[in-house]
Amino acid sequence: MVEELAPRCSAKGCRGAGVWALRWNNPKLHTADYRKTWLACDEHRESLGNFLEVRGFLREVTPFGAIS
Repeated sequence: MVEELAPRCSAKGCRGAGVWALRWNNPKLHTADYRKTWLACDEHRESLGNFLEVRGFLREVTPFGAIS
C-alpha cells in the first residue's frame, strides 16, 4: 500500500492540511537569509506563529505554495 504524501500542519498531533507557510529562522544559529518552514492549517496558524514570534524567529507567513 502506498500512502499519498500531502502537506500537513506542523502542530503536534494535527492531521490538517498545511495551507500556510510560516517561514522562520533562529538568528543565533542561522544566517539572516536562511529560512526554515513550518506548515499550518487555518486552526493552528495563529498559535504556531505566536510560538515563533515570541522567540523572535518568525520572518513571514504566506499561503503555502506562494513561497518563491
